[in-house]
Amino acid sequence: MDRRSFHRAGVAAGTGLFATASGGRAYAAPAYPPPYLMPSHAEPAYLAPGYPEPGYPEPAYPVPAYVVPPRAASYGPVLSDGLAVPWTLMQVAAGDLNVCYAECGPPDGPVVVCLHGWPYDIHSYAEVAPLLAARGYRVLVPYLRGHGRTRFRSEQTPRNAQQAAVARDLVALLDALGISRALLAGFDWGARTAAIVAALRPERVKALVSVGGYLITDVHAQADPLGAEAEHAWWYQYYFSTERGRRALLDRRLRRDLCRLVWQTVSPTWRFEERVFDRTATAFDNPDYPEIVVHNYRWRLGLAGGERRYDADERRLADRPVITVPTVALDPALDPFTAPGNGRAYRDRFAGPYLHRTVDGVGHNLPQEAPGEFVRAVLDADRL
Repeated sequence: MDRRSFHRAGVAAGTGLFATASGGRAYAAPAYPPPYLMPSHAEPAYLAPGYPEPGYPEPAYPVPAYVVPPRAASYGPVLSDGLAVPWTLMQVAAGDLNVCYAECGPPDGPVVVCLHGWPYDIHSYAEVAPLLAARGYRVLVPYLRGHGRTRFRSEQTPRNAQQAAVARDLVALLDALGISRALLAGFDWGARTAAIVAALRPERVKALVSVGGYLITDVHAQADPLGAEAEHAWWYQYYFSTERGRRALLDRRLRRDLCRLVWQTVSPTWRFEERVFDRTATAFDNPDYPEIVVHNYRWRLGLAGGERRYDADERRLADRPVITVPTVALDPALDPFTAPGNGRAYRDRFAGPYLHRTVDGVGHNLPQEAPGEFVRAVLDADRL
């Protein structure tokens, strides 16, 4: 059975739908293989090495074929094979933002927040989220500031994307939803954001999954040049430091071409369909996207200032604080930004229970390229 047939079987066999406490969301009767048989871009289904292992909980309910409720129907995101993404889009006022986030899974389950990077969006977790939901987790996947349907609540708020500001957005989201603690998982901007919250607010973090390890930015260290190959991989960071690069982000066609090129170069073996890229690229049409992206990269290089209200957080982050919460660090082997040495470069920044894995054959967008490995990391982090 190929991947399209695998998904369609789950929908076609969905007789006897039953409602849940989620308020209108329904799940199909069992129609899938066991949840550890995960859809893959390379194979119809696969069993990730060592997964599942003794001690993993059985799924709380079958891997769901969701019926998209009316309030989400107007969004209509689709997987590359034409099926609806199995989550509900929600909106909540949180701090400076009206945050748009995807949610799936039982509303009373342990919370996992999955955070995307650049140039990506919530669809990096289109396969991860339902697999975690099938294990009983309540999964939240927010659009970061400047992405998708997330909007600033005031026109007067600076379009600031320094690391402390993005991290405060996450804490504000947890506060708005009444969530005291959550497992945080992310890559790229999302891994940095999750790590900052784990470092500065460990009481809010049950465990951490960080692709790339310790990504908290030291602006002063960023002034030091790297080797030529490493600098070449960061070409867009320098491009955005110019007016020419900012204007490219303002042009929809140039913006999409640039982001597609980044996808191709940082994930060299990922053969994504154009529809998969198009689905994510709609998130780049947020009116604040150019300013947020430009400010983030200029701030990292010390070329743009931040806001004084974040100064205390940034001073603490400049000291490279140790993370004490249980952590699984994942290094994609084909990601040009992966530090050499199998995590040794940042091992001393993690003082709590810890696992490290290098994921072979995978590039920068690990959750979308290897959803099974990402799910495995979340489950491992939760039991450390």
